[in-house]
Amino acid sequence: MVLWIALAVAVVALVALAVLVHGVLGGLGRLRRELDAGARDLRPVLEQVQTTVAVAEQTKADRQARANDW
Repeated sequence: MVLWIALAVAVVALVALAVLVHGVLGGLGRLRRELDAGARDLRPVLEQVQTTVAVAEQTKADRQARANDW
């Protein structure tokens, strides 16, 4: 009788653990998809920022060169 109860408790514990693992893995999958979508959405913004920084650095270098020519 005790053996059957212990076996039932072990089975219930394994099922509960499987449900938890399934939930965690599903959550990780959703998180990965959200992060990928965010990266896709922000990629054009990042490219614009990099372009703006490059233009600003070039402008600064040009101004410094003109200031040195004086």
